Amino acid sequence: MATRPPLPPFNRETAVEKVRLAEDGWNSRDPEKVALAYTPDSRWRNRAEFLRGRDEIVAFLTRKWARELDYRLIKELWAFTGDRIAVRFAYEWHDDSGSWFRSYGNENWEFDEDGLMRVRLASINDLPISEDQRTYHWPLGRRPDAHPGLSDLGL
Repeated sequence: MATRPPLPPFNRETAVEKVRLAEDGWNSRDPEKVALAYTPDSRWRNRAEFLRGRDEIVAFLTRKWARELDYRLIKELWAFTGDRIAVRFAYEWHDDSGSWFRSYGNENWEFDEDGLMRVRLASINDLPISEDQRTYHWPLGRRPDAHPGLSDLGL
C-alpha cells in the first residue's frame, strides 16, 4: 500500500497541508478518488450515518453528491496532535429544486502511519440560505489559492 503524505506525527505546517489536500479531494466530487485517502477498513460517523470501509464510503459519497448539487467546500484546521487532526468546515450546495444551503460542521480525524485516515467523525448542520447569500463562487473543483478561507469570510 502506498503512503499518503504528509504523514503523522503532524506539525502545524503538515496538518494545514493535510487539511487542504482533503478539501481539494472532496471538491473534486470523485467518490473513488476520495475513498483512496482512507484505510480499507476506515470507520466513519457522518451525521447519524455509520460507515465502514471504502466501498461504503464510495456509495455514501455517490449518494451525497447526487443530492448536494454544485457542492463547494472550505476546510480549516482547528487543532492537531500526533496522528490526529480536528477541522471545521462549511460547504454550499443546492438541491434539485434549487434551494440553497450552507452546511457547517466539525470533523475529528485519526490517521495510520501511512497517512491514510482510519477514523472520520463528522457533525454537520444545514442552514437554508438564499442564492444571494452564497459566498463560494469559484468554478466547480479546487478552491483557488487566493479565495478567502472560513475565518477570512467570517464563517
